[in-house]
Amino acid sequence: MPGRSNGWWISPAIPTIANAVLAMLWGFSALGGWGDAAFCGDADEHDPACGADFDIAVRLSAGPACLAVAIALTAWALPSVRRSYDRLDALLTVAAFIWVFAEGVLFIGGLVAKP
Repeated sequence: MPGRSNGWWISPAIPTIANAVLAMLWGFSALGGWGDAAFCGDADEHDPACGADFDIAVRLSAGPACLAVAIALTAWALPSVRRSYDRLDALLTVAAFIWVFAEGVLFIGGLVAKP
């Protein structure tokens, strides 16, 4: 495809979908209660101290999550980036790795908070 320096062509939909799936996973884990339920228990078995500690992990992972959203949206919003497939791929890949980092912060924070 013209515009690709290495001759490979991967649809920009693939890293975009990956970013959307990672964002949904982070959202359900951090804000939807999946992480709290997984590490601190459900309903009657919920440990409030663990929940408070997991909230700290959520707050710590929110910064990278916001950064990943900003990078992905900027990649698609700027015409100069959107028209350069190499730049678009690079930014969407960086955003995906930042999502993985944010998920890692949640997971490690959950392990530390777990009673």
